[in-house]
Amino acid sequence: MAEADDRLRRYLEDELGECRTEDLRERLGELNDIDSVIDDDVVERDVAVLSALGNETRYRLVRLLVEADGELCVCEITPLIDVSDSGVSHALSNLADAGLVTKRKEGRWRMYRSTNRAQALLTVLDGSR
Repeated sequence: MAEADDRLRRYLEDELGECRTEDLRERLGELNDIDSVIDDDVVERDVAVLSALGNETRYRLVRLLVEADGELCVCEITPLIDVSDSGVSHALSNLADAGLVTKRKEGRWRMYRSTNRAQALLTVLDGSR
């Protein structure tokens, strides 16, 4: 921690022309206030969601389901993705665990739909290009 304090002190000296112990304590307090707002559980869940999108197969599946704007049967999805049936099933399971797709069973068929969160994330990605 002392090394981090030294770096912050040097930064404040550059910014303020000088850095008193009081300046350092004040800035550390401000930074701790910022950090205290971040909920570790939220960070963990968000990282899981972003990790789920960080694989090409899973991203394509989410994109496909968002574009479908409704449910698709896994039998409709599999021919569109160049991955084995078990690979598609595993990817869809990961996406469901991350809250990006919902699944339901209809007789012997599994139906998948994108969630509002998946739609919002892709909308943000689309808008940032």
